[in-house]
Amino acid sequence: MSEPRFVVVGMGADGWDGLTPASRRELQDAEVIYGSRRQLDLLGSVTAALRPWGSPMSEHLATVLTESQPHPVHILASGDPMFHGVGASVVKAVGARNVRVFPAVSSVSHAAARLGWDLATTRICSVVDRPLSSILTNVSDNVQLLVLSRDEQTPEALAKLLTAHGFGWSHLTVLEQLGGPAERIYGGIARTWDHSAGDRLNLVAVQCVGPAVSAQAGLPDTDFSNDGQMTKQAIRALTVTALRPAARQMLWDVGAGAGSVAIEWLRTDPSCSAIAFESDSARRRRIEHNASELGVAHGLTVLESAPAQFGQAPDPDAIFIGGGVSAGGVLEGCWEALLEGGRIVVNAVTIESEALLISWHAAVGGTLRRFQIDHAEPLGSMTAWRPTLPVTQWIADKPAVTT
Repeated sequence: MSEPRFVVVGMGADGWDGLTPASRRELQDAEVIYGSRRQLDLLGSVTAALRPWGSPMSEHLATVLTESQPHPVHILASGDPMFHGVGASVVKAVGARNVRVFPAVSSVSHAAARLGWDLATTRICSVVDRPLSSILTNVSDNVQLLVLSRDEQTPEALAKLLTAHGFGWSHLTVLEQLGGPAERIYGGIARTWDHSAGDRLNLVAVQCVGPAVSAQAGLPDTDFSNDGQMTKQAIRALTVTALRPAARQMLWDVGAGAGSVAIEWLRTDPSCSAIAFESDSARRRRIEHNASELGVAHGLTVLESAPAQFGQAPDPDAIFIGGGVSAGGVLEGCWEALLEGGRIVVNAVTIESEALLISWHAAVGGTLRRFQIDHAEPLGSMTAWRPTLPVTQWIADKPAVTT
């Protein structure tokens, strides 16, 4: 391997003593080392120039990665640099061939060893660079969860969030400075949490106690704040299934209403992303609220009217049109933006929009289907079926262009 531009060395709370001989040699030969003040203070006998990160670190790191250096730049990381660490950020920015990584034991490995948890069956999430609510897509009864904290305030905030969402009887264990001389472990029940803020370097283990939560599409309509403009539960489940979400795919939800389809899409896989187009400002605020309450705000971008803002969004892998399909240029703009091999699903309830789908089906193919869901409701002292509006759905895959 040729000399890299950057060398990332993982280091735990035990500092110099916990480094492997190879990592120590690498740091002893370094010309310049970047790291947090805490990490730099843990170094042993090195001759390198020590440079603490400025605030915000992300901007300082971006500057360092673009500067020309005569020798490799060494960067300290907490634990395993490639596990929610700065190493992954460096590789993403400059490419793997320009980076050499020396890993250390990750904080989650330390935590699993202390708790006796099997990492293979433990869910792991980070709120270092995501909203705290993002953990909600991982909680469910009897789930073991490790949360990488942002700071010393995270444990208390997490306890309050879990309590507010029906998981107040969950047990939280805070693990601070794992592997180092200042290691500390303490815990309690979420709903009665009374610990003051501790060390900034911590993670939280959660033994979830509460409702069983499914990641499958079909959340109750009551889970979404809405003004009636929303794809209802049964139709939504059929729609998300038709979209066939997959890892790392992006969805456009056009005429998003309450954002229910985009939110269900995001809940299927943490790497999915979505853009919701909605012209009404009150609904845009409602979409953002719903996404936050259901733990997927980090994956959702909300834009204004379609098709005017199509040019501001990355081309999608999948598109759902639930409202405004008959507006000029919407369907044409969506089909043009859709990536080759991508899928479009359109729901229509009016005769005019249905006629448009029939026309597009004749032109480009795909599948047309029509369904109606009836619900049993009281009728006087008896019960009768109440029909909903029938929905016509067009599903089509955009063919790849062959040369």
